[in-house]
Amino acid sequence: MKLLARALRLCEFVRHESSRRLVAGRGYVGPQRGCFAPIQAVGPRANLSPSGACTTSRIMRPDDANVAGNVHGGTILKMIEEAGAIISTRHCNSQNGERCVAALARVERTDFLSPMCIGEVAHVSAEITYTSKHSVEVQVNVLSENILTGAKKLTNKATLWYVPLSLKNVDKVLEVPPVVYSRQEQEEEGRKRYEAQKLERMETKWRNGDIVQPVLNPEPNTVSYSQSSLIHLVGPSDCTLHGFVHGGVTMKLMDEVAGIVAARHCKTNIVTASVDAINFHDKIRKGFVITISGRMTFTSNKSMEIEVLVDADPVVDSSQKRYRAASAFFTYVSLSQEGRSLPVPQLVPETEDEKKRFEEGKGRYLQMKAKRQGHAEPQP
Repeated sequence: MKLLARALRLCEFVRHESSRRLVAGRGYVGPQRGCFAPIQAVGPRANLSPSGACTTSRIMRPDDANVAGNVHGGTILKMIEEAGAIISTRHCNSQNGERCVAALARVERTDFLSPMCIGEVAHVSAEITYTSKHSVEVQVNVLSENILTGAKKLTNKATLWYVPLSLKNVDKVLEVPPVVYSRQEQEEEGRKRYEAQKLERMETKWRNGDIVQPVLNPEPNTVSYSQSSLIHLVGPSDCTLHGFVHGGVTMKLMDEVAGIVAARHCKTNIVTASVDAINFHDKIRKGFVITISGRMTFTSNKSMEIEVLVDADPVVDSSQKRYRAASAFFTYVSLSQEGRSLPVPQLVPETEDEKKRFEEGKGRYLQMKAKRQGHAEPQP
């Protein structure tokens, strides 16, 4: 508690220092690694600098963390989405024309490289790296800072895709102002990423059509034993100016459900290790009831994959039916009280569908394991 009190007293100092380093819209220009290649917005009202960065900072409080003091993955995901929404909305309104708000469409795979703890300050830096006619790619880095020692470390890297929606008509997607790239290769690489995520979004939308059903008296280590659901009524505080849910709010709820599933399965302290691509298939409006369901799909020796599905129910509108709003796979690891990795109880798939999902999860696990071993990045 003494550390937290001291951290809170220093919070204003940190905010002042962060503000001092925000030079002419250039974002945080202090020492950090993994900087993005510069691009520049085009147009008479373009206010992005060559770096095009946006940085937000916030101190981590006790209500942001679990009982072990580790900040919830959902809290970090929410901060990532907020920074992405700021810079993409700002860019989409950088030229004269119809005003809009950028809505989150997809989050690429996000790895949690290092845990963040209570009392540390999260610095979230977002930058636009590609634009198509109707979408914006934003890359985000998250640094944690120990404000007593000044030590910083990279905790997260994420890529998000946004689409601009008109303030006058929520169903109208507007055109995105173009950007100028410092190298031609940037545009070509960005176009490849755009086409890949577009194809995967379409495949995922129709792949996740089933619903998680409860089972009476399930056996331990089975899918039914740990599967969990959360029901949430969407209120005004969850929504944007349009009256639909912030993507960060949805991601935070998804992480909470995935964490419950992981904790029920292994009955230890658990933390988010990574999030596979999160696809937002449709908007969720204010007043809707959403059901967030999670189920275990695969376990390795020291990790668990959990599928999370979000269904929206327009309870006050009989003309609309319940629909799938979002879906994703979360990976968790089990930790001891000392923070060391623990073996995970092996999942026992029972039905043919569960066995099929287990094999699909195993394939994703082996693919990512091979990718990490072949493309290991140096730690900052």
